[in-house]
Amino acid sequence: MATRFIKKFTFTRPHSLLSNRHKTTSSQYVASRFRDATFEKFMDHYKSLLKVISIQDLILANPNTNPPSVSLDFLNRLSQKLHLNRGATAFLRKYPRIFHIYYDPSLSKPYCKLTSTAIQISKEEAAAIHNTHPLIIDRLTRLLSMSSSKTLPLRAIFKVWRELGLPDDFEDSILSQNPHIFQILDAHEPNTHLIKLNTRHNIQKLTASVENWRMMECCIDDCGVDRTEMRFSFKHGYPPSMKLKKKFRAKVKEWQKLPYTGPYDEFTTINKRSKTGVMQIEKRAVAVVHEFLSLTVEKTVEVEKISHFRKWFGIDLNVRDLFLDHPGMFYLSTKGKRHTVFLREAYERGCLIDPNPVYVVRRKLLDLVILGRRGLRSDDYKLSSSESESEEDDDLHETGNDEGAIL
Repeated sequence: MATRFIKKFTFTRPHSLLSNRHKTTSSQYVASRFRDATFEKFMDHYKSLLKVISIQDLILANPNTNPPSVSLDFLNRLSQKLHLNRGATAFLRKYPRIFHIYYDPSLSKPYCKLTSTAIQISKEEAAAIHNTHPLIIDRLTRLLSMSSSKTLPLRAIFKVWRELGLPDDFEDSILSQNPHIFQILDAHEPNTHLIKLNTRHNIQKLTASVENWRMMECCIDDCGVDRTEMRFSFKHGYPPSMKLKKKFRAKVKEWQKLPYTGPYDEFTTINKRSKTGVMQIEKRAVAVVHEFLSLTVEKTVEVEKISHFRKWFGIDLNVRDLFLDHPGMFYLSTKGKRHTVFLREAYERGCLIDPNPVYVVRRKLLDLVILGRRGLRSDDYKLSSSESESEEDDDLHETGNDEGAIL
């Protein structure tokens, strides 16, 4: 009797089927993860790209100057916030194909503006986003449909507006222009709004991206795979250098067969005290974050940003640990003072397998980051009091020739 009484109050929730954690903290779990050299090399450049984008947005947000520009004094004051360890000036000089530093005699200050190539890429991205408005509406519809209340906070959408490929003015150009699909509601908190799917809008049954993969797998080689095993399976892939134990492979195979509720299906109450119930809850959470990443332009997102959707998607788990528990589906990188997760199946050698128009344009900016100062004379990126437009055009022409090699 006493033993049963003790067990009742010392019940611990079962771990994930694939988790090997034993008395480790979350930070230790992150530190012990397997490092994928391909993704880590990609992140070396991607973390610099994110800093470039932050500065680019600051420049473009200053339309009072022609062309748009910001002072180096202003950027240096933001160095710590932008994670520019050696200051803004040193960072800008690393990317002369993107930023041009010049001295304004009238204001007696050095300024920074975008090069014509960087401006052109920015315009191309805006055009690509504008041309994909129907796809953006579909993404938002799917995102809202994963919430049981078909509602999400507007601030959470703002966190991932770039990842979803939304236009800068998506409130006006997307939400307000489609009142038959989206409703903007006031939340209980002040200055907080919610986006809700209009119940009068006829939404067709949505199919998760993993379902498309399963259908393709079943059609390969005249349905050579076992349909019953594929019914609840997800695509897994591991780098050759990652050694998988036989026990781990067996656990993955068992997990693949486990039934679960899809991200767009009604989620019913499951017994959280049973091992099977916990596993089904965990697998549904995996399905939701898998679909979330599939909806993003680059199939990647910061873990902190996706955590803002946990409550609304009904995920009662640590999202970061969820990614670590499934290394065959997701890859977590900690470079750039942030935790970034990638959908492993969407990438091959650091590039998207199935690129979209917005990604293609953004890749051009990443290629300029990768090029850095290579191929340019040192005089081309030193601070000068008089700007030579013809010299800059020669450098940018060279950039166009080099980009093809990077892609």
